[in-house]
Amino acid sequence: MQGFGMMIQKLKASPKRIVFTEGTDERILEATSRLLASNFLTPILVGKEDEVQAAAEEYGYNIRGAQIIDPENFDRMDEMIAMFCELRKSKNIQPDEARKILSAGNYFGTMLVKMGVADALLGGATYSTADTVRPALQLIKTKPGSKIVSSCFIMVRPSATGENEVLAMGDCAINIKPTAEELVEIAIESAECGRIFGIDPKVAFLSYSTLGSGKGEDVDKMRTAAAMAKEKAPSLPIEGELQFDAAVSPRVARTKCPGNPVAGHANVFVFPDINAGNIGYKIAQRLGNFDAYGPILLGLNAPINDLSRGCNAEEVYSMAIITAALAE
Repeated sequence: MQGFGMMIQKLKASPKRIVFTEGTDERILEATSRLLASNFLTPILVGKEDEVQAAAEEYGYNIRGAQIIDPENFDRMDEMIAMFCELRKSKNIQPDEARKILSAGNYFGTMLVKMGVADALLGGATYSTADTVRPALQLIKTKPGSKIVSSCFIMVRPSATGENEVLAMGDCAINIKPTAEELVEIAIESAECGRIFGIDPKVAFLSYSTLGSGKGEDVDKMRTAAAMAKEKAPSLPIEGELQFDAAVSPRVARTKCPGNPVAGHANVFVFPDINAGNIGYKIAQRLGNFDAYGPILLGLNAPINDLSRGCNAEEVYSMAIITAALAE
């Protein structure tokens, strides 16, 4: 995929450590075996060492070289508990309670990133999105300048020219009904994420109206968000509100908004809410034959990403590369 080769080259020059919160899962073990053979990432598997090794043997995967860390036998657990209690002092978490919380792979893995033991985290093969995002929000928190955690999907489809068609779609997984201000952050973060995959971003704020052709509260929100985004990121090509056909079809754009530099050529799409976003990316995936990579979480202080519970080992492998590359 466009962008993957560049990411792998960067990781070979500066290898990263990625923690998997579900160390005995067959898909995680298969991806771990592939990553170790490629030699540009160090996988850290959370779990009891004998159980992880037994699972790897049962499924037939060589994980020699992976680091296995058991929360019950972690030599820095007292340090981790103290840091956790400090991070959660507003909730008055006591050490015994902290130890219990940190026995769970999602919280333990997130703290490994916080402590610098790992550079990035990939979870969600068996955890829900909420169970991956919640520890990240509580412990890693948002980076300076970000008020929310959002997400985007990178959509990839081979084209007739031989180069992949690559698009970014946000936010399809995290924010249910984002405000205009939140949409601005989603747009800018999605565009920056797209650059990692070789996208030269042109951002469309999507609606059922094109530049005033329709009326309504949702139209106003997208128009306002587009105007705010243009002001905040003046060097980024942005337009809105746009209907999807006007955003992607040069022929339609010539009719609906002639001469517009973004319309007809958009490759970063900002949806008005999670309903539209989730439906939109899945239509592209299932009917448009795009491969969907994500959700890629945006706005956090460290790279933490969520897998679909229906994922396969290939998706784990790809998301591991993406997540580690974000550590750059």
